[in-house]
Amino acid sequence: MFVLPPPPRYPTQAAYNAALGAGHIAPMIETNNILSHPSGPDYQFLAGEGLYVLKEDLHLATPPPHPSEIPVANPNPLATNPQPATAGTKLSLLTLDVRPLPSGFYKVTSRSPDLHPSIQEHPNESKSSADFRESSDAGLSSVGHSSAPAFGEGNTSLTQGNAKDAGKKRKPKNNMTKSNSSFISRVIVHEAFSKRLQDRPSNGLFAFANINRAFQWLDLSSPTKAEYLTKILFTKAHCLCHDVNHITKGPSHIDIIMGYSTGEIIWWEPISQRYTRLNKNGIINGTPVSEIRWIPGSENLFLAAHMDGSLVVYDKEKEDAVFSAEEAAIKENGDANGAGGNGASVDIQVNKSVYSKNQKTNPVAVWKLSNQRINAFSFSPDNRHLAVVSEDGSLRIIDYLKEKLLDMFYSYYGGLSCVCWSPDGKYVVTGGQDDLLSIWCPSESSLIARCQGHHSWITSVAFDPWRCDDKSYRFGSVGEDRRLCLWDFSVGMLHRPRAASVRQRGSVSSRLPSVSRADGQNSTGNRGRSNSVQSTEGEQDRVLPRPVEPRSRTAMLPPVLSKIVDADPLSWLDFTQDSIITACKTGHVRTWNRPSESTELQSRPKSP
Repeated sequence: MFVLPPPPRYPTQAAYNAALGAGHIAPMIETNNILSHPSGPDYQFLAGEGLYVLKEDLHLATPPPHPSEIPVANPNPLATNPQPATAGTKLSLLTLDVRPLPSGFYKVTSRSPDLHPSIQEHPNESKSSADFRESSDAGLSSVGHSSAPAFGEGNTSLTQGNAKDAGKKRKPKNNMTKSNSSFISRVIVHEAFSKRLQDRPSNGLFAFANINRAFQWLDLSSPTKAEYLTKILFTKAHCLCHDVNHITKGPSHIDIIMGYSTGEIIWWEPISQRYTRLNKNGIINGTPVSEIRWIPGSENLFLAAHMDGSLVVYDKEKEDAVFSAEEAAIKENGDANGAGGNGASVDIQVNKSVYSKNQKTNPVAVWKLSNQRINAFSFSPDNRHLAVVSEDGSLRIIDYLKEKLLDMFYSYYGGLSCVCWSPDGKYVVTGGQDDLLSIWCPSESSLIARCQGHHSWITSVAFDPWRCDDKSYRFGSVGEDRRLCLWDFSVGMLHRPRAASVRQRGSVSSRLPSVSRADGQNSTGNRGRSNSVQSTEGEQDRVLPRPVEPRSRTAMLPPVLSKIVDADPLSWLDFTQDSIITACKTGHVRTWNRPSESTELQSRPKSP
């Protein structure tokens, strides 16, 4: 049993006005971003490959609370708030340049017919690790190397609405700069907006960042990067997550989705400054959006995780309608969704299937996973699987194309807060409230290792594709302890725990069906198929949570680097070809240059 820390306390507007009138505090004004270049030993760290040096610190301006925003005072200092005002600064990186893969990036060949290649060499790759994931998916589907079908393929009701506009990049309906919506407080566009877009290099890096109730579009390739291209201020809602569609990106069109603390979602096209507001007033789901991602290979569909434990698929171009679980879904689910440990459901409750014929309005699909909030999810590189982590401490591996739960694991203790796949799709890394990172192998249903090095909750984890190959992996993590940790692991060097039972090695999707077929044949014998046999097979198909592996049976991995890199708790991390970028909860975005050849040679030990 553990007690969560209390949520941040904000003064009420009345208290602020009273203090302001008495002259105790200065009035809160909107400030500009500040770009600085700190130097010295505190702003560099040494890893095995060489010396990383802080290039710059971009401090995003934190907007004051809106005059109508009056936080509710909670008299209980130990109370937990399931709807945080902010989740810290996060970035969505984007480059419009087309570049070949780096020499260290690799091509995975399948070891069995069921294990599809996760990463293939393709020229349409981009500059950030997020771009690598999305562009790789787009390249696979376009050249035919991946056999993963499109999400909802075969449902004519889902595709017929967009058939007449196929090939056209539609823009949102409303002009944001001229909007009179009460949801948007103010939109500030740079006075030389068009000129800056024309003059920037084609391989420059864009960044979209949230800071409390503000959302900024930045050009990280510009010498005046502190000057945002566009800044949006919202009235009461705080942007908690966002994502860029790398399928539809181009010099004249960018699709961005943003999820808010009010549960609402905005589809924004920044070049034309147009937007559409989805899930307005929480008509579909009124709980905050903790994670939001475009579905790989899709131009219109995206997946949002709401804090009531639901995953909802939206179409950016469809109207919203009041949602209630479909009758077919209720009959199919029935009482089959029992509860596992920590009150977690051991199956997916499909309240609306993507294969439903009712696809005229949003939502496209609704899946209920748990009664506790979903903190993060990540799509696998093979476009077939989804890794979801929740406040109940669970990691779920889902075949989202079939809307089926494949496996379920638990943290050592506490909730899980972040998750990512390795570039080849073999491993999943999670981090959470147990201060540990865990490396899982879904194809073997096993925990490979736990990584101990953080001193507080872990908030973000990401693989470094420029330092991964088919034998060894590099990933990084950041947390509430203000630390950046780098980890190297090779499975051959780890003592892997013995699996609970002998399983056929292969892909996640090929493992469970083969087991159920074998069990079904043994149970039926020479009898014909009947309803009772089908129900028995249905029970065997249910996934039971894996027991928590004790520390005595788990390999422990130390970090190759553990360094406090900020004065405030960190909230985000990603890798680019030239640097590591971190962000903290107060809006500091720090870029750490990778070691140059000279510093790498200096850091190598001299031979005797």
